[in-house]
Amino acid sequence: MAIAQPASRPANPRFSSGPCAKPPTYDLSKLAGAPLGRSHRAAVGKEKLLSAIEGTREVLGIPADYKIGIVPASDTGAVEMAMWNLLGERKVEMLAWESFGAGWVTDVVKQLKIDAEVKTADYGDIVDLATVDTDNDVVFTWNGTTSGVRVPNGDWIKDDREGLTICDATSAAFAQELPWQKLDVTTFSWQKVLGGEAAHGVIVLSPRAVERLESYTPAWPLPKIFRLTKGGKLIDGIFTGATINTPSMLAVEDYLFALDWARSVGGLEGLIGRANANANAIHAFAYANDWIENLANDPATRSNTSVCLKFTDKRIKDGASFAKAVAKRLEAEGIAYDIGAYRDAPAGLRIWCGGTVETADIEVMLPWLAWAFEAEIAAQG
Repeated sequence: MAIAQPASRPANPRFSSGPCAKPPTYDLSKLAGAPLGRSHRAAVGKEKLLSAIEGTREVLGIPADYKIGIVPASDTGAVEMAMWNLLGERKVEMLAWESFGAGWVTDVVKQLKIDAEVKTADYGDIVDLATVDTDNDVVFTWNGTTSGVRVPNGDWIKDDREGLTICDATSAAFAQELPWQKLDVTTFSWQKVLGGEAAHGVIVLSPRAVERLESYTPAWPLPKIFRLTKGGKLIDGIFTGATINTPSMLAVEDYLFALDWARSVGGLEGLIGRANANANAIHAFAYANDWIENLANDPATRSNTSVCLKFTDKRIKDGASFAKAVAKRLEAEGIAYDIGAYRDAPAGLRIWCGGTVETADIEVMLPWLAWAFEAEIAAQG
């Protein structure tokens, strides 16, 4: 039986998993200091880019001897840059439990034609990390944006490993603890947890990764947009603000604002706390309602950013159509935008819970989710 519409509505119905909600205090006027119409190579441009790099280091607690670069093509560009530059020197293990990890497998095996050992798990699960040999190069996602499954910790990565760990952390950075000493290459996009504008990626290199770059030349040609070395030496300017191609200074200003906002809520600890509160509200809702549950099977691996849900009610005749109809009802009411499951993922919902989302909005949205579920059950007869 259908229930009445709730009385309250979220102040911000934006729960997209990328680009994600802007910080709560965001206003376009905050970007007035952007050096528009100026070269990114001018002093003012270099200063802004270096501030973005060092602000990233400060908020995330990245070690001083790690290199941080702003690169083109979002997190995808950063991951591809890492794989094309670094893989092929030793055996490779590819780990995948969601769409983007599967995409990296395809690129390594079919495009780079590396005979990698591929370990996969179904949506909702994670590979057995105890079987991973980090004396090999290992490529993996820390947080599966399309599955809501994350790596619980870095204990499986050896401190004295011989291989490199290449980690796609795009929906983990700024919301989860990343053990930097365990990670040799880490990539993300600021469009995720900090709600920045899209198209720019960040790549973080450990000293071990730099050593590989300067001692190994891959067998395949590298497009200019991927090149991190010249004459066998790291192009150090990339990591001080001299980007490979022209960045958007408006997007950089937007990111600088987001970093300032992150500091205002307590830095990384505050951001993690906000994401945890958001995700816990949804987890509690799923526990309290027997018609919906978390896609991630093990609570230890459940994401606190991209929370994925599946409908379990036996009255549902077509899971994919039902989930789309629920998401459409919520969007039509202005309650929740863009919460349908990723196109390659199992039918269900995906609700972003990163720190730019207010817990109060999650809590107000959830009764509407119950309303939309009951309304759709009634509609299907």
